[in-house]
Formats: sequence, structure tokens, C-alpha cells
Amino acid sequence: MDTIETLLTRKSSPRLNEPSPSKEELELIFQTALRAPDHASLKPWKFIKVSGEGREKLARASLSALKKIDAKKAQESEEKILNAPYRAPLIIVVVSSIKEHHIVPEIEQILSAGAAAQNMLIAAHSMGYSGIWRTGLISFNKEISKSYGLDDNDIVIGYLYIGTPEKKMTLPIKSNTNDFVINWD
Repeated sequence: MDTIETLLTRKSSPRLNEPSPSKEELELIFQTALRAPDHASLKPWKFIKVSGEGREKLARASLSALKKIDAKKAQESEEKILNAPYRAPLIIVVVSSIKEHHIVPEIEQILSAGAAAQNMLIAAHSMGYSGIWRTGLISFNKEISKSYGLDDNDIVIGYLYIGTPEKKMTLPIKSNTNDFVINWD
């Protein structure tokens, strides 16, 4: 797929089935993540690949962390949390791994991990797959990071659900760039 066409046709898909990317395709997807903007070459990211039985592990670890964060919310959301990883055959947990640096601030490193996530979604789309970036209750907190066995400087910034869409995707609605661009000509 042409690069511009890939960018203009990418759209999130909430329900995904098999097939998901092969081992070789997944390697390419991860390689695109590593090409994200990265000031000072800090590589401020980690990725947890979750598939197959790993989805149960993700569900249990997420629920365990949520119980520590907000027991009431965990009880209300238990079924949703336990079922969430089964909405796609592949999930990539995107982690911003903050490095101490005298020039590169934390926010820039988080944005770099976000750019890596976007690269992966675009790469998957270019291969004929679809995906969606999810956050919600189990993102952006230290308890989730601990539950996943991550380091103290790591923060989960999202979950990329990747697979084949359940139904044929329609093209995204074309927006008017004039609604978003401020010209200083």
C-alpha cells in the first residue's frame, strides 16, 4: 500500500478476529516502532506482546491492579476487564520507559512512545490488518505497571488491539484541514 494511501485510510476497528500478523510481519511492525522520533536515542519504550493464553494473564493482572486502584470500580468492571483482551487476537501493550536525561523531558519521551504506537498501527494497516488504541482504567498509573512486572520508571500508555476487522471497514470521514490549521502566512 502506498504510504499516503495508508495514512489516509487508517481507521480504528473495535472488534478484531484472526488472522493477526505472522511472526515475520510482527517483527516488521516492531521495527517500525523503533523508527519513531527519539531525541538523544533514548529508546524510551517497551512493548508487551500479548496473544493466545497470554490474554488471560493480561486480564488477571489488569483486574488485580484495578482492585488496588479502586476496589469499587474493579467490582463494577470485573467482567469488562476480564473480557477485554479477547476483543482481538493480538494486543501490544505500549509502555513509556522514562529515562533520566538532562535535556529530554519526560513528556517528550512519552510522546516518543506514542509515536512508536502510531507507527505500529500504520504498519499493521499497510499489511491489511486493523487495530485500535485503547486506554481507560488500566493505563497511566503505577499500579498497572507493577502488576505487569514493569520497572518504576515505566508507565503503560495504551493497548494496541490488532487483527482482522469483523466487518468491512468504511473509509474515515474526511475532515476539513481548515478546521485545524492556523495559518501565519
